[in-house]
Amino acid sequence: MVQPGELPEPESNGDEHVDASALRPRPELRPDRDDHRHALRVAVGLLLPAAVLLAVGRPELMVYAVFGAFTGMYGRTDTGVPRLWHQLEAAVLLTVGVGLGVALSALAAPGWALVAVELTFATAASLIADRLRLRPVGPFFFLFALGATATVPRALVAPGVAIGICAGSAALAVLVGMIGTRGDGSRAPHEPRRLPPGARVHAVRYALAVGLGGGVGLLFGFAHANWAMASAAVPLAAITVGRPSEGQVRMVLTRAAHRTVGTLTGLMVAAALLAIGFGPSALAALMVLLLFPTELFMTRHYAVAIGFFTPLIMLMTELTAPSAPLQMLTYRGLDTVIGVVAGVAVAVLVRSRRP
Repeated sequence: MVQPGELPEPESNGDEHVDASALRPRPELRPDRDDHRHALRVAVGLLLPAAVLLAVGRPELMVYAVFGAFTGMYGRTDTGVPRLWHQLEAAVLLTVGVGLGVALSALAAPGWALVAVELTFATAASLIADRLRLRPVGPFFFLFALGATATVPRALVAPGVAIGICAGSAALAVLVGMIGTRGDGSRAPHEPRRLPPGARVHAVRYALAVGLGGGVGLLFGFAHANWAMASAAVPLAAITVGRPSEGQVRMVLTRAAHRTVGTLTGLMVAAALLAIGFGPSALAALMVLLLFPTELFMTRHYAVAIGFFTPLIMLMTELTAPSAPLQMLTYRGLDTVIGVVAGVAVAVLVRSRRP
């Protein structure tokens, strides 16, 4: 389900929702043929790197391949050259996010450093994403890539290898994205794209929300900060940049409800999967399978998509740094609430009146 994009012309947005009625299943929310094709491309973009990592016996490195594969989520409604450029731009931002996270991990950076870097990166990535008109909107995936890789144990793999896996997976996603596209779109790489009105205010919102979520997360421990900061960015993606804030709070609350309901449902799914006791290879295979429905429902029903996305991330975390499942799932639920509340609070308090 989509909503208009920035002014002056309404455009379909693959990461925004219309109202709270989206929580109720409706016939028009069923994925169509294009949804299936796009979701299949995204899943294939992760399948091949996963197969390579399994072949070399390193399924625990899937975290880096996953964030590279998220490149395929961009340019969903584009074809030809526009899709190529949007995916290349997303690939760079995702790889930069992973690079920063790997550097923080290698330096064993303290929690306050993680929050400071994520706050700064969220601000910059918000401005860049708005200027490039990337869809899905906002810096969420780039921010999440940074935080998740920053909390990976530094002894897991050499930094250069980690970044290389992400970059290679992203490059593959771009190649897969070109399969079957029509060459009817054109946008020269030098075509100027100006920052839309209200983008700077929106970047400030991300900075405040991420800082608030991360600060509260730090009170509960280093590992909580990452998930809380990522969750804080989610409600803000429902805001249409360039439009007055009046009338958009309901959409922010809807997105927050979707995130919370979807995450809690996904955590229960993750608990069931972890209770079975799958081995590393099976967990890696399940991650690929979960990515398909995640992207299949991303523009149709955000809560449903997050219901698949959350166990994917939990399985990825279990592969990277195994921990007590019940404790991990409980913490992630708490962190989600912290982040969502921070995002909603900032959206309500920081308004934009410029039409």
